[in-house]
Amino acid sequence: MEAKETDPTRRWTEQESVEFVDLGRFIVPDRNEQIRTFCALVPGEQPGAHLVELGCGEGRLAAALLERFPQATLHGYDGSETMLAHARRALEAHGTRFDPQRFDLEAEDWRVFAFPVQAFVSSLVLHHLVGPGKKRLFADLAKALAPGGALLIADLVEPASSEARAHAARSWDESVHASVLEHLGNLEPSERFRHERWNYFADPAPDSMDQPSTLLEQLDWLREAGLVGVDVFWMKAGHALFGARKAS
Repeated sequence: MEAKETDPTRRWTEQESVEFVDLGRFIVPDRNEQIRTFCALVPGEQPGAHLVELGCGEGRLAAALLERFPQATLHGYDGSETMLAHARRALEAHGTRFDPQRFDLEAEDWRVFAFPVQAFVSSLVLHHLVGPGKKRLFADLAKALAPGGALLIADLVEPASSEARAHAARSWDESVHASVLEHLGNLEPSERFRHERWNYFADPAPDSMDQPSTLLEQLDWLREAGLVGVDVFWMKAGHALFGARKAS
């Protein structure tokens, strides 16, 4: 029997979107560095470029890309109306250059585009798919890329050993603790992070939707999708930013 893409008894809720908007600036390791890395790697300089973000959330990465590429349109896909509402408000000044779209990550109907896609980007979303689902998605996105286009992903990666898992768990806790102290001086968000079991590597909740794959598996799936220049560009606390491009 084919594996389900996610646990059918557990779906992301709008309340979790509210919590992520509140905590995301602390719990995503080096979030600003991740965003700078995306902006440095996305090929969006040509006039009229179309960029697609899977899981645009409240619009932080989208905002940076729209500012970096003032002639591009960014199509922001998300499964949460709460997230899309935040993104619409945050990106209102960009007008029609931000195109918000509600989607179901597991579905396939949205994977055909009426325009050449210069880059697909995604942050902390694709780990909700099991391995076969990620592999199919990479293949579908590779077909939709314009020549020279890029697929760039920042996400949780499954540790390959117990030692790596312990290091990821400890590093993520330390990253959240340091970020909270730097920005607030109040450890309440750090305590919420632990209490609500957001640290997948330390104490995954029994009903967790998280299904991260190893980094090596995902790099192999990018190659199998026909992409080139497969590489890892950033890594910290069990999170990695990796990707590839379509040959010109």
